[in-house]
Amino acid sequence: MIGRLTGELVEKQPPQLMLDVNGVGYELEASMNTFYKLPPLGERVMLHVHMVVREDAQLLYGFADAQERMLFRALIKTNGVGPKLALAILSGISGEEFVRCVHNEDSAALVRIPGVGKKTAERLIVEMKDKLDRLQLPTMIEFSLSGGVGPALVTPAVDSRAEAESALIALGYKPVQATKAIEQAAQALGDDAGTEALIRQALKSMVAG
Repeated sequence: MIGRLTGELVEKQPPQLMLDVNGVGYELEASMNTFYKLPPLGERVMLHVHMVVREDAQLLYGFADAQERMLFRALIKTNGVGPKLALAILSGISGEEFVRCVHNEDSAALVRIPGVGKKTAERLIVEMKDKLDRLQLPTMIEFSLSGGVGPALVTPAVDSRAEAESALIALGYKPVQATKAIEQAAQALGDDAGTEALIRQALKSMVAG
């Protein structure tokens, strides 16, 4: 099993990225919390990895720190939560905020995340509360949507908007929601905003709303 990869970041199109490790390109998926911490293309980066082996595919999920991977692994052990939904949760809400929602039984905040309905939110609260206590995640998790962001993708404004919309759709948002959220984010940040900055602003507004 692959637990960690270190290599050159050669592609990043949320939620997918590629690392060149000694000439071998590894395709991974990652949450937006991890994308905010990625260096510019061409630089080396180390990612913690969770590997999923299926009959038809071997999938890799990358994380900027071990704490986020730990939370991801706890999430996918919850009934009804697969890797895609776990990434959506880690993209739509910060780790600290997720812990707060679980401990405060705030299901209303969780249902704003795409793919999380009322029953799933209630299941997350019930099943994750004990797991979080055992993992002591409240003191370990430092990633937050209110914190700083890593370097944004430098692309033309139109391309940045299209890439940001595609990323939101890949995370589970409906196309109409994604388009509206990115348009609002572009108005708030300006036409020269990069892809990651647009996604970050859009996710903050949708989860807060």
